[in-house]
Amino acid sequence: MVMLHKKLFFILFASILFVTSTAFVFAQTPTETPTPTPDDSQQASDLQKQISELEAKVSELQSQKQTLSSQIGAMDNQIQLTEYRIDATNQQITDLTLDIDSATKRMDNLEDSLHDVTKTLLNRIVATYQIGGAEPMQILLASNGIDDFVSRVNYLRIVQAHDKKLLYETQQARNDYANQKVIFEDKKARIEALQTQLEEYSKELDTQKADKQRLLAETQGSEATYQRLLSEARAQLAGFSRFAVLQGGASLLGNQTACDDWGCYYNQRDSQWGGNSLNGTQYSLASDGCLVTSMAMIYTHYGHRNVTPQTINSISSNFASYYPAYLKFAISADGASSQRTYAALDSILASGHPAVVGISYDGGPVSDHFLVIVSGSSGNYTMKDPFTPNGNNIPFTSKYPISSINDVYKVVF
Repeated sequence: MVMLHKKLFFILFASILFVTSTAFVFAQTPTETPTPTPDDSQQASDLQKQISELEAKVSELQSQKQTLSSQIGAMDNQIQLTEYRIDATNQQITDLTLDIDSATKRMDNLEDSLHDVTKTLLNRIVATYQIGGAEPMQILLASNGIDDFVSRVNYLRIVQAHDKKLLYETQQARNDYANQKVIFEDKKARIEALQTQLEEYSKELDTQKADKQRLLAETQGSEATYQRLLSEARAQLAGFSRFAVLQGGASLLGNQTACDDWGCYYNQRDSQWGGNSLNGTQYSLASDGCLVTSMAMIYTHYGHRNVTPQTINSISSNFASYYPAYLKFAISADGASSQRTYAALDSILASGHPAVVGISYDGGPVSDHFLVIVSGSSGNYTMKDPFTPNGNNIPFTSKYPISSINDVYKVVF
């Protein structure tokens, strides 16, 4: 019995020393997020300042009179702005990755310490219970005298009080571990969001660089060519808007799509897409999407049944770099490229192909509405009109005079 109690007291004494050192580990384990170094903070601040300055410069250039040089200048600044945004996002990802590494190490240290101290605490509880359950006479017999007996009793009380404190500190350490885990998961989620943003910025950068190259190719670096193309694009979109007003407005419609063996009939005002912006511009598909919708119908005729007006509208490279609402002659959708080419209407229809036809509703030189003529000859034509409600396979002359036909295109794939 004497040897038992001496052994138990030895366990208690050794575990106090262990727990004291473990508590020191807890105390030395920081739970806050590491503070960025001055260099990192300065770099992030400089990047943000450059981004703000470029945003203001891009906005200023866009408000100036449009010339080829100002357009290229705006594109160059937009490209640089996107590159700075990519750099800033990469910096944030780097900082968060370092924080995650630190949090992981702290979690590992806390987990190991918790495991060790919990094991020791359990041994302490068992030993304290065994001694605490002993009769005073047993403790007295195990002592070397009255002084030793009093010391042992007092020591036991100190150990029990220390156990309560240890239990509290252990719970606090568990809370710290849980908090670190929450911080860890939060930073992981932020990194995933930033990586998604980085991918979007990278795509934007590629598109912006391609737009600049397309602009230079389309204008051949000529200011006169640029102004001519810009004027034509503006006139066309103004004509589309004017046509919609003359027709009583471009209110949205429902249940317009109809598909058969020919392909699909689409209405630009269909509520599925009519309210959408035309390639991110101030125009809408409902009021200015007749050509986009006509081309979508042509695509379905040639087997691309998944193509809708919104499909074409969602591909920015289908639109002119100098006027983003202007649909180019060469476009792509569903992995297929097409080209509009001028041809005679009856010749196109006689060969079994549909034609995209532009009409001048107000009698002016510019086509202000586009539609698809699917069959007929000599002025007797059947059309798919993307503006007229349920305008699928209706006579052309029920809406427009033959004399209004202004542009005729065959679509070649």
